[in-house]
Amino acid sequence: MPHSGRRQADDVVLATLACGATAEAAARAANVSPSTVYRRLREPAFRAKLQTLRADMVQRAAAILTAASTGAGQTLVALMKPEEPSGIRLGAARTILEFSLKIREAAEVEARLAALEALLSQTK
Repeated sequence: MPHSGRRQADDVVLATLACGATAEAAARAANVSPSTVYRRLREPAFRAKLQTLRADMVQRAAAILTAASTGAGQTLVALMKPEEPSGIRLGAARTILEFSLKIREAAEVEARLAALEALLSQTK
């Protein structure tokens, strides 16, 4: 099977690039030439696979951080207790306010986008 070696090299190149490596580093990891990596990157299907892999990695990272956010919020709330030094309390309060505003803004944008998508789907 002549294509199985290429497929394995492509998988290594894709994984390496998706993790943020340079084309040269991906070529070394896959034991191919940098020109091969650059040639593959000019192919729309290969770029699409890379984009899909990157998006999947971001989704997994976001899920991990989302799961940890409850504990992080509890830690920030605990740092606001009166027995903590005022600088610590101020930093925790500032962080809570900053991120609660960002979360609220994101939720509002998501709701507005969902409404627009629903409206668009009704007009089709």
